[in-house]
Amino acid sequence: PRLLHRGGDLSSRIAALMLLTTHVLAWSPAAHPPPVCSTGVLPEPAAAAAVAAAGAERCARLPAVGSRGGVARAVMTTDPPIAVPGRMSKLERMRSRYGVAYEPEGGWAPQEDAISYADLEAGVGDIASFSRGDSVTGTVLGFEPNGVLIDIGVKSSAYCPIGEAALEKPMRPEDVFDLGASYEFLIVSREDENGQQLLSRRKILTVQAWDQVSEMMAADKAVEGTVAAVNRGGAIVTVEGLRAFLPGSHYLPGQNPPEELVGQPLKVKFLDVDRENNRLVVSHRKAMVDQTINNLNVGSVLAGVVTAVKPYGAFVDLGGMSGLLHISQISCDHISDVASVLPLGAPIKCMVISQDKSKGRVALSTKTLESEPGDMLKKREKVFEEAEATAAKYQERLEAERKAREEAAQDVIFGLESVFVDEPADEADADAPSPEPAAEN
Repeated sequence: PRLLHRGGDLSSRIAALMLLTTHVLAWSPAAHPPPVCSTGVLPEPAAAAAVAAAGAERCARLPAVGSRGGVARAVMTTDPPIAVPGRMSKLERMRSRYGVAYEPEGGWAPQEDAISYADLEAGVGDIASFSRGDSVTGTVLGFEPNGVLIDIGVKSSAYCPIGEAALEKPMRPEDVFDLGASYEFLIVSREDENGQQLLSRRKILTVQAWDQVSEMMAADKAVEGTVAAVNRGGAIVTVEGLRAFLPGSHYLPGQNPPEELVGQPLKVKFLDVDRENNRLVVSHRKAMVDQTINNLNVGSVLAGVVTAVKPYGAFVDLGGMSGLLHISQISCDHISDVASVLPLGAPIKCMVISQDKSKGRVALSTKTLESEPGDMLKKREKVFEEAEATAAKYQERLEAERKAREEAAQDVIFGLESVFVDEPADEADADAPSPEPAAEN
């Protein structure tokens, strides 16, 4: 080390460094005593060359080092060239610092099974690659606290965050995925520094849900949703995993959805499905109307509430469906003012006398529930109390009248048949020749 701190040119310093490195690798106290510089002065270039030769000789005498390919030995490298004096590159610095290299005995043998660049490029080309927006099928490899590892056939496993695992964020990934099962995903990011891409299952399910609700609206189908929240304007209902708006006017006539409805199932029909604007509007009243009309029969007695009074009659809410009670069907007696008989908001019972399911129209009557003409004006409460019994008697009377009409019609038909059957017989008798008188003897 003292030689490196003394004066001298660069070649002398390199030779001294090489000598020191060789000495550290091959020195032993008995066979190789450390060199001593008696003068304490860095040797001249010629002497430095001699010292380097001595170091190379020591390297030749180093014991062999075992390796997989055979026996290796330490070789002293030649004086490394320096391109720019006084400024060494990284490679030149490494060569000057580590001047001993190892090589197998007999040199390096040619590698027959070496992989060429063409083979390497062909192998890399076989690995699949995907871009953002591509749809892929992946297999669940494992679960993490906040996501799932998915094998999509690329060099690195993909990752699906828990927020993208379903339409509604689950508590755990295991709630929506099965280990080893295959699912369809959408790639939503590029590869990061580790070659990993982000996936989304929620976007795939969203597209499928919009397709389903579009088909349901086209078929005018009633579905069951779950009320997620209630506000002054209506309610938010989850239908097929999508959030839909239920206007307050489409819950029940004259009512807004109550707070107790949150978390409860609710049957609805679709009013508007707009995928581009992400708008979904549903109606509970429409679903109830269709259900009531399908189960409605002429002669049924229904309870309702008067929701509107007009000069020509009153509109009655029948549990989500509105029916018209015409002024002529209120009572057998004459009525000049509908509001005096049926005030707004009054409970009422009435009978269905006709319906149009295609248009959702229902005609009602209270006149048929009167035991005596004018009871709706004098004893309205009694009419409602005895509505079912009166309606049953009314149905029996209608059935008796129907049978009487059928019997009368059959009598007319039988009478006509007898007329048409007897006339040809009379005509045949008239056309027949009279018998000849008997011959006299």
